[in-house]
Amino acid sequence: MRQKDRATKQLENKLQRRIKGQNTPEYLLSFLYEKLHERYQLAMKFSFWRFSYTVVATFSLLGLTAASGPESNIQDVELKIGIVQRFGAEPTRKLQLEPTKGDRLKLKFQTGNKQQIVVTNNPVKLETVVQSLPQSAVQEVLVLGTYRTFENAEDSANKWRSQGMEVEIAQPERWQVWAKRDVYRTPLLRRLLLQNIQATTQEKVYLDTKIVKQVPQVSWVVDGKRYSQNDVEISTDKNLIRVNKSERSENARLYAGRLNLQPNAYGTYTLVNEVPLESYLRGVVPYEIGTDAATSALEAQAILARTYALRNLRRFAADNYQLCADTHCQVYYGLNGAATKTDRAIAATRGEVLTYKNELIDALYSSTTGGVTASFSDVWNGEDRPYLRPVIDAPTSLWNLSKQSLANEKNFQKFINMQQGFNESKWDMFRWRKETRLEDIIKDLQKFLQVKNSPYAKFKTIQAMAVVKRSQSGRILELAVKTDNSTFVLHKDEVRSAFAAPTSTLFYIEPLNKGKTELWGYAFIGGGLGHGVGLSQTGAQNLAKLSWSSQKILQFYYPGTEIKILNKEIKL
Repeated sequence: MRQKDRATKQLENKLQRRIKGQNTPEYLLSFLYEKLHERYQLAMKFSFWRFSYTVVATFSLLGLTAASGPESNIQDVELKIGIVQRFGAEPTRKLQLEPTKGDRLKLKFQTGNKQQIVVTNNPVKLETVVQSLPQSAVQEVLVLGTYRTFENAEDSANKWRSQGMEVEIAQPERWQVWAKRDVYRTPLLRRLLLQNIQATTQEKVYLDTKIVKQVPQVSWVVDGKRYSQNDVEISTDKNLIRVNKSERSENARLYAGRLNLQPNAYGTYTLVNEVPLESYLRGVVPYEIGTDAATSALEAQAILARTYALRNLRRFAADNYQLCADTHCQVYYGLNGAATKTDRAIAATRGEVLTYKNELIDALYSSTTGGVTASFSDVWNGEDRPYLRPVIDAPTSLWNLSKQSLANEKNFQKFINMQQGFNESKWDMFRWRKETRLEDIIKDLQKFLQVKNSPYAKFKTIQAMAVVKRSQSGRILELAVKTDNSTFVLHKDEVRSAFAAPTSTLFYIEPLNKGKTELWGYAFIGGGLGHGVGLSQTGAQNLAKLSWSSQKILQFYYPGTEIKILNKEIKL
């Protein structure tokens, strides 16, 4: 028996003996954590990946500890972006990798103990073949919670950690918090932990167990020879690679840097782009705010995108990369959309980040606020950020929140029916009204509750809904739903997942009968697109047209903040 297996068996026996007769959950959790930690530190010499909260440590992670100054640091920062996150989930899906004109692809991989490099001037098509396993395998994780956003998942993860548990954040579909797989690595350990949590808390935790009979296997052909490896690095001499997810050549996207195809935590593969920070921004800014915005708005977006990336390197630690390429992080589509105007804005702000008390801010932003920005806690769980607080999104004073709080339903409905004078007044998502049939509302809500593994999912009809609590910025904090078998409350951003109609949490509802005695459905009447925290991309463009500088725009949306050149003294 190998040393790590022997140590695991011994630990399980100790846990089984120790857990009997104990009624103190903190003691049990502490014991489980301490023994597991000791077992991995001493028996396996396993070092847990931990994310540091200083830029010094970030530079170490990125291999920059020898850099001499802020400018040289920025030039060398390299990010890992998951541009295709679950390749192989659809067996027929293919990816074509192409060199640019006059260049060639280099594919590096391991064959046994030997490293192999294959070079070709031609495109390479990656495909997955479903491979039957000689024996069925069990894939199992202990799910501690399912969430719409990373922010809520991280808040939950921190609460579990405060109780002495090792956890990790994953995104199989929705964000989830898992008991850390490398720690609770056997079925017995997971079940002992599950039993203890169920016996001592009301948390809705469960084992997600899958019997796997087939797995996707990646393969590709070069010069008539087929290769099949699970982990491959792709590079070119010019550090430019085209990636095409479709059969149409015009859909190919051009990426700077290198690519890695690597296994992820869900039995599929992720195509990761290793790209310098400033090159990454060239593929973010045009897609996040467009290329037609005024210069100061583009510069503000560049500073925020840079700050956001460096602040969020921990998001996909479970899958061995840092950021995704969609709206769960920042939209990143490579260099196809790069334009002279956005490139100039990136260059003009090179190395600049937004800080609060010498710490990188949580650089959240959204498309449209609906006329008022939100506090962090209006949308997500966790501590408020002092620089993320309600601001009326207008160049002049239109509404006094201190005297007319939007937590008051009458004030809120008056505010949401105001149209003129806001930064976003001319934007079509500034105000909206959407009517939805009751049947569709029921279907959407049931699906949402089923994904959450909620006991409230087994209902047939909705009898009533009402907003029962709002924040000062007017965001829904609690929305009560009465069904034929229960009454429950949806909190904060859950209302965006539970219903298809609203595009923000800034809305009120009206029951509709459509001339009939029974309830036909509801009208969702509101404003904004997205979470509404921090900068409005639509609002920033209006302020830029009014000749506001990027600094003034950022201080408007993030009061008390300061633009600085990234350096080793700034904390994450």
